[in-house]
Amino acid sequence: MVGASVQVVAKPIKAAEVLKAVDSVQLGCSLEPASVKQSSRTAAVARYFGVPVAGAKVVLADLEVSIAPGEIVAFVGPSGSGKSTALNLLEAQCPRSHNISRMTFPSNRALIDAVSPRASLSEAMSTLSQCALGEAHLWMRNYAELSDGEKFRARLARAIGFASEGTAPGLLIIDEFASGLHRRAAKAIAYNLRKLATRRGLAVALATNNDDVLSDLQPNVRVQLRGDGELDVSAHSLKSRAASIWRRLRIERGTRRDYDAFARMHYRTSDELGFVSKVFILRDGDRGEPLGICVYSHGPAKLALRNQATEGRYTRDLRRLNREMRILRRLVIHPDLRGCGIAHRFVRKTLPLAGTKFVECLASMGAVNPVFEKAGMQKIGVCKTPAKRQRVVDEVNALGADPMSADFEDQVCRRPRLRSAVSGLVAQWYEATTAGGESRVERQSPRMLARLFRNLVGSKPVYYLWERPKRKLS
Repeated sequence: MVGASVQVVAKPIKAAEVLKAVDSVQLGCSLEPASVKQSSRTAAVARYFGVPVAGAKVVLADLEVSIAPGEIVAFVGPSGSGKSTALNLLEAQCPRSHNISRMTFPSNRALIDAVSPRASLSEAMSTLSQCALGEAHLWMRNYAELSDGEKFRARLARAIGFASEGTAPGLLIIDEFASGLHRRAAKAIAYNLRKLATRRGLAVALATNNDDVLSDLQPNVRVQLRGDGELDVSAHSLKSRAASIWRRLRIERGTRRDYDAFARMHYRTSDELGFVSKVFILRDGDRGEPLGICVYSHGPAKLALRNQATEGRYTRDLRRLNREMRILRRLVIHPDLRGCGIAHRFVRKTLPLAGTKFVECLASMGAVNPVFEKAGMQKIGVCKTPAKRQRVVDEVNALGADPMSADFEDQVCRRPRLRSAVSGLVAQWYEATTAGGESRVERQSPRMLARLFRNLVGSKPVYYLWERPKRKLS
């Protein structure tokens, strides 16, 4: 079992001992250098620098640390100070350890199948999202297609999936934590890992030579290695805080054109935003890089769950709807910052700036990521497929086409009857959101029509509603 408490004891003796994450049992291990063949060069180096020909003995102080569920031990120090040695000893003595450096992926499996393969689909999506891989198109790729930063996150997600299995979660081991990532992304992942360890009861031991991640990581125990057996050990209590980068971010007004830089980061293939009302940019500092965007638009004329939530307030009253309601049409956060609480803070800050009594939102990711609930919006329910839309889907199926198949776009390009059915549904959607449905369809390529159709029929979004708080009378 994973230990129930943290104990720290440091004694300056020449032995390398690291405690595994079970109770408080010491594991003595004196580290001898690997034997090397002596040569004229090694003899010359020994004479020139005054070091023994046999090499310097690697020594860590006697160390006792037990890691309870939900706790993190961080070995911190420069290269060569013994961080990797400590983790290797820990891994060797802990049978239920999961080292992310050793995580392998099946070459023919998508990420969604490789991460948490024995868990439910919703849990696998949640794990990927919490490791800053919250993009549906990434879930469909295999490991080899990812960038270096995405590969680190994927290995972390797969290790967390394995470590979370069973009633006694295993020990997660991470060497060179986030060392190859942009420092902004490294801090965000440190924040995410802290949340995951706490929420899932994971015991984590990691090594890093970057002090900048520690404020977000909040390790329960920090072992500062200085080399030659010198170390400092300190225990810390957790504090509730936002990700450190949040303090640098600024919210400013933007324009419809600002969305162009974020469109490719959104899982929707369409850039259709409806009648845009207000745009807000999340920027790194006063003039820094834009890292997020919120787009508020005028909502569709009809929504069944809106009528339910507002008791028919806007039925047959479009003027009141345009005056009192906006829809949060797009929320996009830079991939470096996903999963670390930036999104819901951004939304919470901009909801009152929309300038209306109500703000609504339709989010397909609502079933996986509660970002809008955390921002203060109320979850009303899951939208049902409208009857008109279902009839078109049935017609497409009767034509022998599957909107989710790999060749659907090709079929729409070469089959006029199928293209006509697809165009009809897309025109209905355009008419409900921005008007001018048929003319807008004529300007779209068959491939874009197929993608829009797939988005429409494949989506069962969650409906959220926010109401501006009433002013208190003084």
